[in-house]
Amino acid sequence: MPIPTDLVLDLQRRLGYAPPERILSTALREAFPGRIAVVSSFGAESAVLLHLVAAIDPTTPVLFVDTGRHFPETLAYRNRLAAHLGLSGVRSVGPTAQEVARLDADLSRATWDPDGCCAFRKTAPLQRALAGYDAWVSGRKRFQASTRFDLPVFETDDTHVKVNPLASWSVNDIATYVARHRLPPHPLLAQGYLSIGCAPCTSIVASGEDPRAGRWRGFEKTECGIHLPTPTEKQSNP
Repeated sequence: MPIPTDLVLDLQRRLGYAPPERILSTALREAFPGRIAVVSSFGAESAVLLHLVAAIDPTTPVLFVDTGRHFPETLAYRNRLAAHLGLSGVRSVGPTAQEVARLDADLSRATWDPDGCCAFRKTAPLQRALAGYDAWVSGRKRFQASTRFDLPVFETDDTHVKVNPLASWSVNDIATYVARHRLPPHPLLAQGYLSIGCAPCTSIVASGEDPRAGRWRGFEKTECGIHLPTPTEKQSNP
């Protein structure tokens, strides 16, 4: 069912400049109770959003897209952070074994078609998992990329409301929050991985580089696809 545009506009008008705690509380408890999930990569900055969610309702559904190509450190961090925060609703979703065998049997697709790889490993599984929800929460922030500089707190893709409670936060805001609450960092941060996705498509970021420079290095790709329009059939199939 299409999301009423008036609802999104009203939420943006009332809460577009509110603190993340109020945005999340309203979304989880009032606007979409029982019909909203958090989507987390358990990446470099994920602990902040998940800590805020746990303080409101630790049973909130948290969807982690296990693409099958993550760093082992990310999978271990997912388990450690969920336990540390007391999150009981964490669920992993991902491509089926049949999809992997059909679309990336030799595990090379990321090297020649990263869009298609993301489409079947990440975008499609998440779309399936979100079918039972009206809204979902992301940890995106405006500073992360030029494609996000005008990111609203509330938006819609016609089928779901997307909530970005940390949209206005800066690098310093994130660092201050992590230090204040002593949140465990992703283990790859110390090695120079500042934006962490799948292992084949993530590299160390050099001093002075954009934090997302290590994602899909060598390609013009800047987003995995879950925040873009639905991938075309061409992207989804070889």
